[in-house]
Amino acid sequence: MGEPTGFLKWKRESPPRRSVPVRLRDWKEVYEDFSHDTLKHQAGRCMDCGIPFCNNGCPLGNLIPDWNDLVYRGNWREAIERLHATNNFPEFTGRLCPAPCESACVLGINQDPVSIKQVEVEIIDYAWEQGWVTPVLPTVKSGKRVAVIGSGPAGLAVAQQLTRAGHDVVVLERSDRIGGLLRYGIPEFKMEKRHVDRRIDQMKAEGTEFRVNAVVGDEVDIDVLRASHDAVVLACGATAWRDLGVPGRELNGIHQAMEYLPIANRVQEGDFSDFSIDAHDKHVVIIGGGDTGADCLGTAHRQGAKSVTQLEIMPRPPEERSTNNPWPQYSMVYRTSSAHEEGGERVYSVNTERFVDDGNGNVRALLIHEVELVDGKFQKVEGTDQELPADLVFLALGFVGPEHGSWLDQLGVNFDARGNVERDDNYMSNVPGVFVAGDMGRGQSLIVWAIAEGRACAAGVDSWLMGVTDLPAPIPPTARPLV
Repeated sequence: MGEPTGFLKWKRESPPRRSVPVRLRDWKEVYEDFSHDTLKHQAGRCMDCGIPFCNNGCPLGNLIPDWNDLVYRGNWREAIERLHATNNFPEFTGRLCPAPCESACVLGINQDPVSIKQVEVEIIDYAWEQGWVTPVLPTVKSGKRVAVIGSGPAGLAVAQQLTRAGHDVVVLERSDRIGGLLRYGIPEFKMEKRHVDRRIDQMKAEGTEFRVNAVVGDEVDIDVLRASHDAVVLACGATAWRDLGVPGRELNGIHQAMEYLPIANRVQEGDFSDFSIDAHDKHVVIIGGGDTGADCLGTAHRQGAKSVTQLEIMPRPPEERSTNNPWPQYSMVYRTSSAHEEGGERVYSVNTERFVDDGNGNVRALLIHEVELVDGKFQKVEGTDQELPADLVFLALGFVGPEHGSWLDQLGVNFDARGNVERDDNYMSNVPGVFVAGDMGRGQSLIVWAIAEGRACAAGVDSWLMGVTDLPAPIPPTARPLV
């Protein structure tokens, strides 16, 4: 490595976040600039560990020690080439991935791990600044046509790989803009949409065609789509949200997270001038302690909520790894996101028993109680009932799988026991020529898994169309995420 004793010389550092009062006034990303000199030291902390477990911790198999060393030596142009060799969209993962690679870092056994995610995002941001990210055009056209349904990270990865392999690819998106949850789910303060826009521009220049407002089963007939294309890839995500079936769920003021978050995105896009669901001067309760809940938290802060409380049925994670969560597994520890830093209260080990009516059909409060895990099941702790005031409630309980509907039934694909679309080791469903990538086949997972599956699915499609492929070999779709 560039600095064999770097991990002894330098401590882990992260870019500073803009002060809370300042960043709550806008929707820009929260981090300030990180100097290249400081980043060089962070990359130099990467050890000559012999077996880089970080590579295995990353579903994409990113060549992390390679580009850490290149950044340390100042070889940025080579670093982006090594990064792009395994990851189509490092500006997405560098901002949104929870970094299982860092949990698998050998240095993380007894010290703070290498700042892998920060090095990754700095490489790609600098590459864009220098004009090194340009269209990659196919050398030979195959004459084959492929339709990709869904423009989230899995669909985009499939499309880019297949376009570069020489196929004519069209991406169909039911919304009015390309990007899936990257566009209408991730808040602007986590990733500004200019990062999505410039990738779309690159893909268009490479030859990928995009169609918006293309609703399969409505404007687009699935049988016609299959007949007019040599292969079809389903990459529609796991967008069927989990609900909370307790008394009072029908009251006004209770919304799914994905009914709330896209509105803020659209306001930033200029579609609306006002928020149709607005937390301003209201008591907000978020049910669900994951990333989506944190996205609702940061959004409510920027709208000027009077108070925000985030509820989680699971116990509070420990500050350090527990004995049943050893390295190199993803560390299930207590984390504080930028949204949590901005305020609000997190309450663990609580369950919502019912929603309380204000007498006019609006939610006024939640009746909650503490729970404890007994033999793997949640049990109520008697005597802990309390009423929690709420003018707005957001359900951030995750997703149960893809939306089942008429066009999927018409297509005739099989589903597994979890409700996801079944596929074989080459990502093809039981319907010949119909492939499945990302959350639609895996279930709710990470952006890094979506891109990894998109790349692997593209190899399966290319091999099926051409009999052989030079694209990266597929990872088994039965592989499960680390988080």
